[in-house]
Amino acid sequence: MTTAGESSYEEANSSKLSVLGPKTELRIGAWNVKTMWEASKTAQVIKAMKEYRLDILGISECRWTGSGRLETTDKNGKKYTVLYSGLEDTHTSGVALIIQQQKAKSLIEWEPISDRLLRARFNSKYCKLTIIQCYAPTNEADDAVKDNWYEQLQAAIKNVPQHDMLIIMGDMNAKVGAENVGRERALGKHGCGKMNENGERLADFCLSNNCVIGGTIFPHKNIHKLTWNSPDKKTINQIDHIIINNKWRKSMKDVRVFRGADANSDHYLVTTLIKLKLKKQPTEGEQRKLLDITRLKSPAVLKEFVIDIKNRFSALSNISEEEGTVEKQWENIKDTYNGAAEEKIGLKRKKSKNWLSSGTWLKIEERKKLKEKLLATKSQRLQDQIENEYKTKDKEIKKSARHDKRVNVDNLASEAERAANRGEMSTVYKITKQLCGGTQSKPSQVKGKDGKPITTEREQAARWVEHFKEVLNCPEPDEPANPPPCTG
Repeated sequence: MTTAGESSYEEANSSKLSVLGPKTELRIGAWNVKTMWEASKTAQVIKAMKEYRLDILGISECRWTGSGRLETTDKNGKKYTVLYSGLEDTHTSGVALIIQQQKAKSLIEWEPISDRLLRARFNSKYCKLTIIQCYAPTNEADDAVKDNWYEQLQAAIKNVPQHDMLIIMGDMNAKVGAENVGRERALGKHGCGKMNENGERLADFCLSNNCVIGGTIFPHKNIHKLTWNSPDKKTINQIDHIIINNKWRKSMKDVRVFRGADANSDHYLVTTLIKLKLKKQPTEGEQRKLLDITRLKSPAVLKEFVIDIKNRFSALSNISEEEGTVEKQWENIKDTYNGAAEEKIGLKRKKSKNWLSSGTWLKIEERKKLKEKLLATKSQRLQDQIENEYKTKDKEIKKSARHDKRVNVDNLASEAERAANRGEMSTVYKITKQLCGGTQSKPSQVKGKDGKPITTEREQAARWVEHFKEVLNCPEPDEPANPPPCTG
């Protein structure tokens, strides 16, 4: 039995888009990028995400402080939602999820558990999707630290509904090895290397929670399974993993590593392909056309628009009322206004919101080609030479990105000044908000009585109900109000 509040909650979620659409593929990636606390690093990661057609990308070692949700765009203006969780005042560890715009519409709730764990839940018609992004302690960490982390992960899994598809992914710092004897339900036959202590912990954890490590069940070359290359280039291991609960194991179609993804990290991008064989997802409606109405402030454009409207209505006046119904006449009027507006005013063009210059992007491409050469080279002497070139190019990218950022701020300030001179205060406000970082949303708009933010929609709805009950259901006063008469 459900209450009215719970019923409305389910109805609200049913209106969200479906992330696991029938006969559609969902591409998910996991990547330790070393840091995103660098100029242009987020743009580089999103560029790689777009190149490999990823819908959701989990980031380990994000190194952003605090927790929250924000929106960012690529150089073409395409939007992405970033959920992140880190320490309050130290740029270490940290995890994040970067979600493509359409998939972000299916987000039901998310929770920043700690600086090493983040949970997000997405809507789907037949099963919800829960993703837990991880950054596990290293094999050399104290046992108490590792025990505490796995306890937090276990607590997060305990709150996941049984019917959900569960994806656990990230830098697990665990070598699970190629042997799966006694652990067949958690490991496949296609792992790499030998299992270490963290690998044993992870394998036992998967067994107890009925999960399987995806990177061990698909046959690939070792270069498409190994995920981390040591700084001295002598050791390479499989320590980044994507895990799925066994109930939905057959929906995972592939897991493989892409070494070409470049963000100056010693980890490689791990991806998986998820597909449910269900009914076809309904197509989305056509997007509205937006007119560039700011052009009407120009007297010449306004005059042309008015004349065109008059000419079009003059042509319509020759049609008698008997020749069409009311609906037909309305269609004629609507087409007249829309046609004249599109022709004389024009549609609003999306401006590229990315502030990186083409020169910086060119340097990023050159660095990527150096990485490809480094991966293909066998000679140690050439590897050292290309490695030095790669480091030099990375320094050039950072310097160029800082310069682009300064130029972008100067250009925005100049644009705001010109807009103020023209009296376009809305443009001034938008630019000021952009420069001040006002477009980033706060971690949560709703807080509990203890002052802690509430991130799940169900708990937020319950908190609002509690708040209004306290505010509106006040007891009657002991003495009725008796204001004195007005004597003015």
